[in-house]
Amino acid sequence: MARTVPISLNVNGIRHELNVEPRWLLVDVIREVLGLTGTHIGCEHGVCGTCTVLVNGETARSCLMLAVGADASEILTVEGLSGDGGRLHPLQEAFREAQGLQCGFCTPGMLMLAHELLRDNPAPSEQEIREAISANLCRCTGYQGIVEAVRLAAARQATAAAAS
Repeated sequence: MARTVPISLNVNGIRHELNVEPRWLLVDVIREVLGLTGTHIGCEHGVCGTCTVLVNGETARSCLMLAVGADASEILTVEGLSGDGGRLHPLQEAFREAQGLQCGFCTPGMLMLAHELLRDNPAPSEQEIREAISANLCRCTGYQGIVEAVRLAAARQATAAAAS
């Protein structure tokens, strides 16, 4: 029988007390144990970025992180972006409207990168957006729709901030 280790994770605002094997990856715990399948598994080497989540507010490749290494961490997955009642996050709406996705495989990781970018830089230039999303691979879109989606979300965020 495999040895397990108790850990505590706060995922999308919900606290989880888990027993995990020391070798389990965070992505596997998120998907298989917690059932949050929006976080995708791609290359399993940290190259593609489909498994990107926020750990304590910073983007991280969950396929490279052991779950025990995330003990006591705050984790935000793509499911955590949407609001109560399943309403899409403005960034998710912008991706839909600006054709920022095609097959959708890279989308969760792109959304998490873009979320961090807009949190840290509410008015990024096109070059800054391209630099930020270059950390993740997309085989379908040519990235233009993703750039436009992030720009749209940034503009809407600025409008909302000015109105309040």
